Amino acid sequence: NMEKSYSTEIENLEDLNRYLNKEIGISDWFEMTQDQANSFAELTQDKQWIHIDQEKAKLYSPYKKTIAHGFHVLSFASQVVFQTLKINNVALAVNYGLEKVRFPNATPAESKFRGKVSLINIEDVEGGAKYTFKIVFEVEGETKPVCVAETISLIYSMPN
Repeated sequence: NMEKSYSTEIENLEDLNRYLNKEIGISDWFEMTQDQANSFAELTQDKQWIHIDQEKAKLYSPYKKTIAHGFHVLSFASQVVFQTLKINNVALAVNYGLEKVRFPNATPAESKFRGKVSLINIEDVEGGAKYTFKIVFEVEGETKPVCVAETISLIYSMPN
C-alpha cells in the first residue's frame, strides 16, 4: 500500500465539522518488535505463548510467528489521532473512551502498522464538542485490518 501518511490541520474547532464522514489522516508506520510484545505481556500480565514464545509460535501459530496483543496496537490510538489531526485553537482534548473495537486480523511481531483516521460523529458539549473518530489499523502488506476502533474525544476550544 503506497498511500503516504498525512494529517489535517485546521484553525478552529468548528472547522472540523467539514470533515464529518471523511478521512482526516494516515499516521506514520509504527514498529511492532518482539521486545515490545514482551514488554506489553509483562505490563498486562498476559503472557500467553502466542505473544511471547517464538519457538512455540513457529510450530502452532497460524501466523508461524508471535503476534502482538490486540490491545497493544489499540494503545497507539491517541498517538495516531495526535499525528493525523491538528486544531490550532484547542485548549483541551480528553480521551473519553472507546465505542466499538474489533480485531479482524493479527499484528505479527517484527512488522509495521499504522492507523487511518476518519471522523464519524460530532455532538456539541458546552465549550466544545464530543468527537468520534474511527481508526482502522493496518499492518504493512496485509489487506485485512488488524484493529478497527471508534474512539471518543472531548475537545474544548480556547475562549476568544
